[in-house]
Amino acid sequence: MISVMFEKVSEEKLHIVHEIVSSNKKYNVLENGNELRSNEELKEEFLNSQTHSFFIKIEDRYVGIVDYIDENPKDKYPWLGLLMIRGDEQGKGYGKSAYQLYENHVKETGRTAIRIGILRGNKQAKTFWESRGFHYVETKPFKNGKQVDCYQKNIG
Repeated sequence: MISVMFEKVSEEKLHIVHEIVSSNKKYNVLENGNELRSNEELKEEFLNSQTHSFFIKIEDRYVGIVDYIDENPKDKYPWLGLLMIRGDEQGKGYGKSAYQLYENHVKETGRTAIRIGILRGNKQAKTFWESRGFHYVETKPFKNGKQVDCYQKNIG
């Protein structure tokens, strides 16, 4: 397993968030209808008091972002909102290692399951998460009239 670390996202390093998110144009189009995201959108998503946002680091390189909440008030589950690897770093096992670090963190808190949402049409994400042991739970409305498939993995 590749050794990854998490580093808290900060406003001073928002340009790195922008680089990572900008390298995933297909995802951006699927989520927001645009290839690129504004700095204001990134601040709102990754610098807020509701979620925990971290860079995924390999040694001194920033290879991705992970964003999660400890407990969704609607269903009381921890939710992994985003795990994104820089476009040119995908396929190297960084996502798998980052997810395992996150899952270990959740286990340490005594939780027994994790939930995620997969945007409809994101076949790459669906394949990735199903290979990690997640199973479909239900479909929910998402922003801008889109839908998201909710998945769960029991970890306890």
